[in-house]
Amino acid sequence: MTIVNIVRDPLPPGRADLFTLFGKELPRHGIATELVGQGGLGEGGGVAARWPAGGMHVAGSLGHPLASVCAPLWDLVGLLRALQALRAAGGRRSGGRHPGGRHPGCIQVRDKIAGGLLGRVAAALLGVPFLYWMSFPIVEGFAVRRDDVGLRRHDVRGRLAWACHAGRAWASRLVFYRMVLPGARHVFVQSDAMADWLAARGIERARMTAVPMGVDLDLFDRAALAPAVDARLDGRRVLVYLGRIARSRRSGFLLDVVQELRAAMPDALLVIAGDAPSGDEMTWMRGEIAARGLERHVLLTGWLPQRAALGYALRAEVGLSPIPRGELFDVSSPTKLVEYMALGIPSVANDIPDQRQVIEQSGAGLCVPMEAGAFAAACLRLLGDRALAQRFARQGRDYVERRRSYASLGREVARVYRTVLGAHA
Repeated sequence: MTIVNIVRDPLPPGRADLFTLFGKELPRHGIATELVGQGGLGEGGGVAARWPAGGMHVAGSLGHPLASVCAPLWDLVGLLRALQALRAAGGRRSGGRHPGGRHPGCIQVRDKIAGGLLGRVAAALLGVPFLYWMSFPIVEGFAVRRDDVGLRRHDVRGRLAWACHAGRAWASRLVFYRMVLPGARHVFVQSDAMADWLAARGIERARMTAVPMGVDLDLFDRAALAPAVDARLDGRRVLVYLGRIARSRRSGFLLDVVQELRAAMPDALLVIAGDAPSGDEMTWMRGEIAARGLERHVLLTGWLPQRAALGYALRAEVGLSPIPRGELFDVSSPTKLVEYMALGIPSVANDIPDQRQVIEQSGAGLCVPMEAGAFAAACLRLLGDRALAQRFARQGRDYVERRRSYASLGREVARVYRTVLGAHA
């Protein structure tokens, strides 16, 4: 079984839910993938990289100034290349007797709106199912961007920018909810909360499968990783936050928690192992640390290779996963919490639906509201109760192996593909 997958992510893929799930796990169940999309910044159709699950067809670059306008045309070019590759492969396998080759099992589109319409039309012309993979409420993201521009600028250029974003949000909503999703044979979503949210908008719940973020246990094997050698951590009660820093993610909240903690535990140190989407955001975070006088209590590493970042995590006693509540994040499936669990790090997370569900099912962490006092109290509880922390560490790893490893998620996703595409056949 081969699927053609048109994706929004830059190619070659870096996200685990694309590279690990589709490139590593699904081929073990007989499902190959022809990837179609744009190259990363500065990379165009000449990108050459191995894709272990099939072919990779890069058309255009996300670094192009007109990338958002040209992307549908590039997707069409990449789709035609993928179909041509399948026809050629089918002809070779038949010894040239059937030069028409073979069709894919389905056309799937991930997080694209105009590309989703293209995928639906192409699937109808080929007579194969159209599937959609939704990892983010992109239409609502456009609406947030529209409102953000409206709040920040009130001059003529600002009003023009607002009008452009408003038009994009309106057109995207029309196309996505009336043309793309209604035509999908099946919709993969990021969480049960996202499935319920889409069901309230008229998409049949039976046509949806939640595939939350998982962990590649080969990469998150504590025994195969080396703890960071950094004298700044010696003799400290270390907490860790793995992830991006951004004002939109309310990253300043982490500093609020440290301010609460340092009075009760002066040797507490929070390691923030992650980068910001821009230099301005990183400068803002460093300025906040200095303004609050937290230089001795916060270590901001900036970007690190994955193994180096995990080395810092191994030095931590508690992992933090605060995710702001709201329409965009409430339907998300954050990776941080399950990564901490895979590493055997007891964690404190706030109550967005997916994190609450993980902690309730695993019994391997503390779930509290996103309030500095509540987070600090939960951290102090874990730092002061070694037996509880050890129990959480054991149960977290067991839970990830059973429910959130990409091996287990791959089995479930393969089962859904066989069911949906087998019924069509």
